[in-house]
Amino acid sequence: MRDDRERLLDIQEAIDRINKYAARGREAFEKDELIQNWIVHHLQILGEAAARISEDFQSSNPDIPWSKIIGMRNILVHDYFGIDIDVVWSVIEKDLPGLERNVKNLLK
Repeated sequence: MRDDRERLLDIQEAIDRINKYAARGREAFEKDELIQNWIVHHLQILGEAAARISEDFQSSNPDIPWSKIIGMRNILVHDYFGIDIDVVWSVIEKDLPGLERNVKNLLK
């Protein structure tokens, strides 16, 4: 069974993969379905990893919005045809940088 550190590494890897294509900018994201699918897929992975982090670890790290991350994953998986790419891009721009900083600090 994977431990919390390994799950944090999964989250970091998903963030790195999202950033790889998000770096092309919003216009590329909006125009390219493959980039959209790539990013949504890795947001799902990120959310799944977050969901599998222990409750004790989540409770001891309240700066990370675990329930929002997991909730986003659930929306992406279960309401696939209702995904709003504006919301996805907003997460990339506004939420992912802070999450990345927090995860890197936890991995130190």
